[in-house]
Amino acid sequence: MQFTCSQSDLNSHLSVVSRVVPSRPSHPVLANVLLQADAVKGQISLTGFDLSLGIRTEFAAEVAESGDVTLPAKLLNDIVSRLSDGEITLSQTEIDEERAGVNLISNSGKFEIRGLSAVQYPALPSLEDVETLILPIAALTEGLKRVLFAASNEDTKQILTGVHLKGSLESLEFAATDSHRLAVVETILEEVEGTNIDFAVTIPARALRELERMISTRPEGETVTVYVSDSQIAFDCGRQRLVSRKLEGNYPAYNQLIPKVFKRTVSLERKRLISRLELVAVLADQKNHLVKFTIDGNKGELSLSVDAQDLGSAKEVMSADITGDSGEIAFNVKYLLDGLKALPSTDILMQLNDPNQPVIFSPLGGIKMTYLVMPVQIVR
Repeated sequence: MQFTCSQSDLNSHLSVVSRVVPSRPSHPVLANVLLQADAVKGQISLTGFDLSLGIRTEFAAEVAESGDVTLPAKLLNDIVSRLSDGEITLSQTEIDEERAGVNLISNSGKFEIRGLSAVQYPALPSLEDVETLILPIAALTEGLKRVLFAASNEDTKQILTGVHLKGSLESLEFAATDSHRLAVVETILEEVEGTNIDFAVTIPARALRELERMISTRPEGETVTVYVSDSQIAFDCGRQRLVSRKLEGNYPAYNQLIPKVFKRTVSLERKRLISRLELVAVLADQKNHLVKFTIDGNKGELSLSVDAQDLGSAKEVMSADITGDSGEIAFNVKYLLDGLKALPSTDILMQLNDPNQPVIFSPLGGIKMTYLVMPVQIVR
């Protein structure tokens, strides 16, 4: 193998695949990235894979000789990222049947990097012969940025560490919950193609965060091809592919958790509420993260208050359009801020019942989004 490419190309594509390389691999070769050079196509392919999540990316280069090799991801990334702009030449040096390496030559010097034979590297699952779906990047981007924050980080709640994605001819629905809060977004599809229009799948949030990064650099008018099998899902975008295992199990029936009737509603300016919450959160974060909402329908006011024993207290008041009875309710301020920042509109609607029942926040205008957050019991 021998090829010449620009430092910027190699660096940017290495950074993409290196993110999925495990820090504690189950097998030494998984700590490496797979480099494949194709002289006929004049392209380089880089792959990172941890057996659950894999990314492959391709770019054009001057390939003098085809070949493949695996190299330590962190070491290679550290070297290439520190090189100055200009051309880089990599040529493979065989060591033995199991080990291999390359000479990396730049304008400023030369590195010898030892790796492992590409024969040991596991192949990404092939999903070309399964049902496909072609989705607009704009719809995927909109849904992911509104719900990913709500997925659980606890491995014991495995199914909740994913985002549930449901597709139909007219729309895509995204849902994520960690059992304390729930975010649901529906994006409208003006045109969709494929053989698997109606589907439901739960995808690890980690994989979708990488997909979000991948498509963030692409024009919104482009599309992503999705391949769905019994156990795997793959996303093709330009010259990049992401493959992930699907999460097994039944995702919670989240639509049954969303109340349909409410005793009171509060209309608010979203950014003003966020700024007030961030002020009182300075004290809330020092104690129990609890913020109390006092709804005064007679005055048309919402008061936000925090009482951090031995530290102090805080209170912020803002005007609001209130219908229904006055009352008090408390929240974890972090959960509240996460959801409010994900809502897309200028004004929002807060709908609630009793202080121990779920509260719904939704945008007034724009996309259809529901953010459910469980209140916290007020200890008197």
